[in-house]
Amino acid sequence: MFRRKRRGQEPVVEESAAREPDRDSGPWDADEAHPESDRIDLGGLRVPHHPAFDIRLAAMGDQHVSVIALYEESTLQVQAMAAPKSSGLWDEVRTKITSTASGLSVSEGPLGAELRGEVDSDGERRQIRYLGVDGPRWLLLAIISGRAALDEKVAEEFLDFVRDIVVVRGSEPMAREEAIPLRRPNENTSEQDAPDPGLDPFQRGPEISEIR
Repeated sequence: MFRRKRRGQEPVVEESAAREPDRDSGPWDADEAHPESDRIDLGGLRVPHHPAFDIRLAAMGDQHVSVIALYEESTLQVQAMAAPKSSGLWDEVRTKITSTASGLSVSEGPLGAELRGEVDSDGERRQIRYLGVDGPRWLLLAIISGRAALDEKVAEEFLDFVRDIVVVRGSEPMAREEAIPLRRPNENTSEQDAPDPGLDPFQRGPEISEIR
């Protein structure tokens, strides 16, 4: 909007309080401008509420480390990990994956470089896709398997889900590749973690089950 100008001065444009995102899509960092939407607050990740997805939290020991989304005979696993400030981590992690799993090749996907191929899983061969997105001091790793690894229409639902994720890295020191911890919705929430304005806190939300 414009402030009234004084005589002999050019009009002064005031910045709006709400910043517009610099990009068309995410995944987003919590500290950058990003679109408001209906997301589930899982601590280190805020993920979109997709009514057709069966969302679960996967735990390692006593810590939740990744989000599992089940949809159309397919699985999406998403995990955020700490990364150094100096450079992106996805190139390094991608190299580690290919050194331990044969049958994968690098291709250019909608989110950048990704790995695709067929791998052994419990004695069976299955199609899989690894996608990585480098953010400020974090890496978001997404793994797609099942029908969506070959069916682009189903995969697009997963990709849209990933594009709308917000990563909450926090300011505390973390080791390289350490999993950014997650929590169940509304667990240990504080004023900083309050629900987005406009959402009804008394409305029944998505059911989040747990995998250990």
